[in-house]
Amino acid sequence: MSPLAIGILLFAGIGLAVYTLFVHFDERSTVRASLRQIDGYDVITNIREKQMLGSARDRLAAPIVSGLIGLARRYTPVGYVEKTKKKLVVSGKFDPVDLDRFLALRVVTIAIIPVALFLFFVVLGLHGKTGLLVAALSVLFLVLGPDAVLNRKVQERQESIRRALPDILDLLTISVEAGLGFEQALDRTVKAVPGPLSDEFTRMLNEVRAGSTRAAAMRAIDDRTDVLEVRSFILAILQADTFGVSIGRVLRAQSEEMRIKRRQLAEERAQKAPVKMLIPMVFCIFPALFVVVIGPAIINIQQAFQGG
Repeated sequence: MSPLAIGILLFAGIGLAVYTLFVHFDERSTVRASLRQIDGYDVITNIREKQMLGSARDRLAAPIVSGLIGLARRYTPVGYVEKTKKKLVVSGKFDPVDLDRFLALRVVTIAIIPVALFLFFVVLGLHGKTGLLVAALSVLFLVLGPDAVLNRKVQERQESIRRALPDILDLLTISVEAGLGFEQALDRTVKAVPGPLSDEFTRMLNEVRAGSTRAAAMRAIDDRTDVLEVRSFILAILQADTFGVSIGRVLRAQSEEMRIKRRQLAEERAQKAPVKMLIPMVFCIFPALFVVVIGPAIINIQQAFQGG
């Protein structure tokens, strides 16, 4: 065989090998790109390949977060975990991952306490009452801060649900009395009044359409909201279904009752306002007022005694 033919064959073999490599890498990149677009695609058999699909930040943070979650679940009391899970559900966080994140955050905040104390007493050199006060406030913030924030979110969501319930009941009553069924009227109402309560009713409708009973779906709303007014409304609807009472009449009575409760709650808060205003007035407004009003008189009296 001539050298020219050998060169041509060698060149063709190299070209074929390069083309094969390019095709292989292109297929791998295409598969990776497709898998990144599909959330929750778990058909990959190679665990390392699946882990390499994530970003470098996720691959580095995942073991740390997993260790914190395991440490939190090992040393956190069982009752506390259940109460926290309940609070997260009531605050609108239904993903189980949120509980793990909160527990990991609690481990981090508690682990920061020695670092904060070292920073205050050694690095900054705080001593005496000032150092103790700063250290005590920092420890309280790190220990109670996450729970306080979570409790605040629970209260805000419950208050939003409590405010929206009378309006939703009014629209629901009008829709039912106009001839719509309860579920059709509820579907129309939640579209007109957005909010946390409408989201709960939408989830209830989806559960009913998926095959759940209305009673079970509405009891689940009570578990996810933990609002007394919502519980009263749900019990009234369930009793109406059980005893065959007209839902329109029950809704009319419930809407009137909720409006009365909302007015009474507003009156109660109005009565509490003067008492709550007394504290900032005594500690913030009255001292400045005394300085402005009595200050010049004290200066004149002092000058009069010095002149005499």
